[in-house]
Amino acid sequence: MYGELGIKLKNISHARITKMLVFLIAVVCLTCIAKALIDLEYDRVYLDNADNYFESQAFAEESYGIYTMLTALIGTYKSEEYILSGKALTKEDSRVIEDELYNDYYASNEYNHDLKEADNRRIFKEIYADDIKQKKEKRAQMQVKEFYQLVNTLEKYEGIVYYASDGEHVFSNSELNQREQFEAYDAYALFGDYQQKVYPNRVVESAYYDFFTYRVDALNPQTDVMYVAYTDAFLQPKIQEWEANQAKAQKFLNESIAFLIGFIVSFIYLMIVIGKTSFTDKNIHFHVVDKLYNDLNIVIVGCLMSMWFVLNVEMFRDNYLLLTVPIFIIVLLLILSLVKHIKNRTIFSHTLIYQMLKKIVLLVKHVFDSGSMGVKIVLFVIGYPIVVVATFFMFPITMGLVAWFALKKVKSFNRIKEGVELIKNGDLHHRIEVEGKGEFSRLAANINNITDGLKKSVDSEIKSERLKTELITNVSHDIRTPLTSIITFVDLLKIENDPEKIAEYIDVLDQKSKRLKHLTDDLFEAAKASSGSIPVQVERIDIVSLLTQGIGEMDEKIEASALDVKLAHPTEKVYVKADGKLLWRSIENLFSNIFKYAQPASRVYIDVEDVGNEIHVTFKNISAYELNISADELMERFKRGDESRSSQGSGLGLSIAESLIHIQHGKFFIQVDGDLFKSMIYLPKFPNE
Repeated sequence: MYGELGIKLKNISHARITKMLVFLIAVVCLTCIAKALIDLEYDRVYLDNADNYFESQAFAEESYGIYTMLTALIGTYKSEEYILSGKALTKEDSRVIEDELYNDYYASNEYNHDLKEADNRRIFKEIYADDIKQKKEKRAQMQVKEFYQLVNTLEKYEGIVYYASDGEHVFSNSELNQREQFEAYDAYALFGDYQQKVYPNRVVESAYYDFFTYRVDALNPQTDVMYVAYTDAFLQPKIQEWEANQAKAQKFLNESIAFLIGFIVSFIYLMIVIGKTSFTDKNIHFHVVDKLYNDLNIVIVGCLMSMWFVLNVEMFRDNYLLLTVPIFIIVLLLILSLVKHIKNRTIFSHTLIYQMLKKIVLLVKHVFDSGSMGVKIVLFVIGYPIVVVATFFMFPITMGLVAWFALKKVKSFNRIKEGVELIKNGDLHHRIEVEGKGEFSRLAANINNITDGLKKSVDSEIKSERLKTELITNVSHDIRTPLTSIITFVDLLKIENDPEKIAEYIDVLDQKSKRLKHLTDDLFEAAKASSGSIPVQVERIDIVSLLTQGIGEMDEKIEASALDVKLAHPTEKVYVKADGKLLWRSIENLFSNIFKYAQPASRVYIDVEDVGNEIHVTFKNISAYELNISADELMERFKRGDESRSSQGSGLGLSIAESLIHIQHGKFFIQVDGDLFKSMIYLPKFPNE
């Protein structure tokens, strides 16, 4: 008996009449949900979380206008005379006016691009002084108009008593002007004399309190006062309306939840039984509507829902059911059709785009699989007229595109031919630029790569020759001194028999040999850096952390030289594009230069600045020696600020730093101002993530 009952229930659950009934229930539930939402929007009824009217959004919206207007009148406009005097014009207003005119000046022929921005600004203010004045006067006239609009709007307020004054100008709609007079009302807000008093207290506890009082904080607490009171004639209707709206909104919400549950249950049932005649049926049964391609199905659903929204919300709310019911029936049928294809795993294969692409791919595959060039040519000959016929309505455009494409290819070929001719004649810096990704662009790229290789080879040879010349002409200058000393003391050792003097001579030889080794190491490092043969691995470097770590590692040297290092940098992290090892070697050379030549017990300033696309790092110190040579001379190899050459420097530190920064695509400069020595590094900025 129970088995027969179960079979009957299963048959009923998949019966066509049952599906239709549940489908209608789903449409009704969805229609009622949409109707409730539209009613909420049209009737301006919303469910507020507030416990009473004074904590509600409705009270905040009622109060916003009067508070905003009063604060504007006593805080900004004050009076017509005050506005026309220009005092109501804020710094922001003046800046906007000047910027608008400055943009015109920048686009004109009067702008001098060779001058600094500050000089152009000064000239602009002189030339456009009258225009700026006229703009400000026009803005003042607009403010006067806004002032009287606010005054007229305030005069129309009924049921709200207000008094606002800045000590000189008064705006009021009653004879009341004392705090005690306003406190006699059941609801009021008093601002002034560094005090705020709002009653009832629930207004302050409201989540919307700051929404309508935030402008009050901008008033001058010494001179400005603002008193606002709400009469019973104003409050009682508003409270009753709010309570009625709350009840209506709660009703709509409860109905919407109930209908939503009904729709979800009915839709889940439809998704389970759609396309099947029983629970044991493994096949999906399709109907006429299911033959519609799924991508077209989705487009139709989107268009119908958009049309429903526009028609019901914007135009035909009164004819709601006439539009909503048929649209929702069609949309739900189409969605259930998509569900069938999902269950059948044909959601993608049953699309128009998929079918078209599949046919094109199969056709192309068949042609290429045939391996016959004749077939390919025949296909092209047959296919081209078909394309022309299919696009006959835009045939001129098609022909124009073909002509443009052919002309573009001819230009690309000519550009390659001219480029090869220039390269053949020795212009290795010429690059052949061909747009696109076809054979011509690949050919141009290959030629450019060959040119780059030749140019690198030539540059390398030139650098090698220059390095040899520099080695020959400069190396003897500083190496001769320790080498001469070594030779001299070796000769003295040969004839000296006194053990004490021999030990003294050996100590001098040790010092001079180490000095010679140091000069030789610096020499080869400078040669490698200037030749560009050092590999560079660019990465993101936190320049401030690198400097901080370096200062910490050199703490002993800093204390030994009694230097006071001051590091200034932006609050936000700044990153540079550089090779960490090479950048640290450059900075280490600058520190070494400071330790050797800085005035003991002086300050060293290191500044990190973000200057747009670059990061600027400046090292500043006071020199212990008189800097009577130029910055260009200091950058020369084997050149030192100590002209007496009594220090242990090689004169290569700055040159090495410049070369290392240069191969990292940065810039290095030095400046000399009296005894002040500045080293400046510019490196490409790495954007913050």
